[in-house]
Amino acid sequence: MTLNQITLIGVGLIGGSFVLDLKRQRLVRTVIGIDTRPANLERALERRVIDTAASQITPQAVRNSDLVLIATPVAALPAICQALAPLLSARTIVSDVGSTKQSALAAFAQHLPQHYPRCVAGHPIAGSDRSGALAARFGLYQGKKLILCPHEQQDSGSLNTVAALWQSIGAQVHQMTAAEHDRIFAAVSHFPHLLAFAYVHQMLDHPQGARYLQFAGSGFRDFTRIAASSPEMWRDIALANRDSLLQLIGEQKQQLDKLERSLKNRNAQELHDYFQAAQQLREEWGDTH
Repeated sequence: MTLNQITLIGVGLIGGSFVLDLKRQRLVRTVIGIDTRPANLERALERRVIDTAASQITPQAVRNSDLVLIATPVAALPAICQALAPLLSARTIVSDVGSTKQSALAAFAQHLPQHYPRCVAGHPIAGSDRSGALAARFGLYQGKKLILCPHEQQDSGSLNTVAALWQSIGAQVHQMTAAEHDRIFAAVSHFPHLLAFAYVHQMLDHPQGARYLQFAGSGFRDFTRIAASSPEMWRDIALANRDSLLQLIGEQKQQLDKLERSLKNRNAQELHDYFQAAQQLREEWGDTH
C-alpha cells in the first residue's frame, strides 16, 4: 500500500517523524506540509520532511490527498476541521495524533459530519522535549504504542489503512473507546503533568522558594522535568480532559490526607507500608517497561 499524497497539518516532531518513516519506506510519494510558521516550513523542506509547503489550508493542499494528518495542539482541531470540510475528497482519510480522543471525535462529528466515517482518531505514545520540524526523526515509533479509537460510524477500510501505516513504521497498534483512552491517559500522562506544575508552583509561591531551589538536586530535576512542557499545550489538554482530571485531583487529595494523618500520628509503620507498596508497584512497572 503506497499513498500518492499526504497532507500534514502541523509540521513537528510527531507528524514529521511519521511521514519521514513513510517516505523512507516509499509508502508515500508526496507530502504537503501546512504550518503557520514560515521558518519551520523552511526547515522541513531543507530536511525533506515535506516536499511542498503551505501556510494555510487551501484546495490545492488538500484535494488530492489520500490522508490528511492533523498534528496540531488539540484546541486547534475544531477550526481545522471546519476549514477542511468543503475541501475534502470523498476518498480522503482524516486522522489526528492528539492526546484527548473524545474531544477529537466531537470535532470530527460536528465539523465533518458528511466525512465522519473516514475520520480516524489516533494517539501515538511517543515524544520528546524537542519540537518543530528539526525534531522530526526516523524510528521514533519503533516499538511504541499507537492507540486508535474507532467510533460508531467508523469506516473499517479507513481504520485499517491508518493502522497499517502506523504498523509499517514499527508502532504497536491498540484499539479502545475514546472514553477509555481519556481515562487512562488522564491517569498516566495528563495528571502527572498537573502534579509537576503544581509542585513547581508551590516553590514559586513559597517565600523561601528561590533559596530552596538553590539546593535542589537530581530528585527535584527528575520529578519536575515535565513541568518544563508547553503551557499552551497542557492548558488545552487539561481543559479537554477536564472531567477525568477533576476526579483524579479528588483521589490525590485522599492520598495526601492519608500521608498527613500518618505524619501527624507519627505512625512509622503506616508510612513504611505506604511507601513500600508504591515502591513495589513502581519497580514492577519498571521491570516490564
